[in-house]
Amino acid sequence: MKVLVINAGSSSLKYQLMDPATREVFAKGLCERIGIDGRLTHKVPAKDAKYEFEIPMPTHSEAIQAVLNALVDKDNGVIGSMQEIDAVGHRIVQGGKYFDRSVLIDDDVVAKIDELAELAPLHNKAALMGIEACREQMPGKPMVAVFDTSFFQTIPPKAYMYPLPYELYEKHAIRKYGAHGTSHRYEWMMAKEILGSRCHRLLSCHLGNGASLAAIEDGVCRDTTMGLTPLDGLMMGTRCGSIDPATVCYLQREGGYSYQEVDDMMNKQSGLLAISGISNDARDIRTRASEGDERCLLAFDMFAYKAMQQAGSMIASMAGVDTITFTAGIGENSAELRELIFDGLAHMGMI
Repeated sequence: MKVLVINAGSSSLKYQLMDPATREVFAKGLCERIGIDGRLTHKVPAKDAKYEFEIPMPTHSEAIQAVLNALVDKDNGVIGSMQEIDAVGHRIVQGGKYFDRSVLIDDDVVAKIDELAELAPLHNKAALMGIEACREQMPGKPMVAVFDTSFFQTIPPKAYMYPLPYELYEKHAIRKYGAHGTSHRYEWMMAKEILGSRCHRLLSCHLGNGASLAAIEDGVCRDTTMGLTPLDGLMMGTRCGSIDPATVCYLQREGGYSYQEVDDMMNKQSGLLAISGISNDARDIRTRASEGDERCLLAFDMFAYKAMQQAGSMIASMAGVDTITFTAGIGENSAELRELIFDGLAHMGMI
C-alpha cells in the first residue's frame, strides 16, 4: 500500500510516500522557502539518492505540483502514475469546533476547513491548495484530514478560555485552539518510546518558521502557547507572537493602518523577518549574525528569549518537567538556540 502524507506549513511543505503497515518510505522531501524563491529536496531512500531543485514556488499550489511531478519523474521518481497512490493524508492546522479527530475528506469537510481559514490564515488555505491539487490529479482516491487542533481537546477550560465577555465564547467560539498538534503528539510518542517510565512531564518545543510549545503530562496536553489562531505565543518567522493586544487598536487609531494592513503586518511581516530586516529563514539570519550583523543578532536573541520565557509558563502548567524535546527546522538544527534556552532555564536545574 502506498500513502502520500502531506504537511503544508506556513512557508514549507513536507511529504512522504510510504507504506503505513511496514513503515517503508518510498520517497520523501521538503519544499521550502515558499513565497521567497522555492527549493525542492526529494529523497529516494531505496537508492540512497537525494535530488535538489530550484523551482519557483510563489504559493503552495506550485509546491504540491512540484512534489507530484517529482514522484512520477522518469529519472528520480518512484511511481509510474498517480494511480499507484492508494490514499492521501493531509495535515490541517485548524479544525475549530467541528473536528476532534481525523476524518475522510469530502466537500463538506473542505468547506469547513475553508470556513476556519481565518483562524489559521497561513495554513488552512495552503492545505486546501494541496487537497485540491491531489483531488485533481487523483480523483476518487480516499483522502484524510488530520487536525492539529484535535490534540488540544484535553486542555482544561481554565487554560483555553479567555477572560473576555463569556458570550463571545458562546456565540463565536472565541477560545484557545492551539496548533502543531500532530508534531507535539509525535514528540510525546517518541519521547515515551525512547525514555519509557522516565518520561511523564514533557515540554515539547516545535521551533521553526511557525513555533509553539506544549505542556504534555502522561500523554495529555495541559496547555500550549498558540491560541485562537497560530499568531499567538512565540515570536516566529513572520509572525509577531504575543504582544499587548492594545497595539492593534493603537496602530489603527494613531497609525492610520487598516484592519487588513495590521493583520498582514502581524502574520506576514513581523517576527524574525521584521527584526532581522533580511529574511524569515533562520539559516540566513544565523549567517549574518555570525558576521556581526546587529539586527540579526537581536532577532536570534529575541527568538530564544521568547521561547525560554514561555517555556517557564508551560512548565508551571504541569508543576514541573522531566523531559524537553525539540523539533522543526530551528529546534532540530540549531544547537546554539537550544543552549540559549537551557541557559535561561538553568535555575531550574537544567544543564
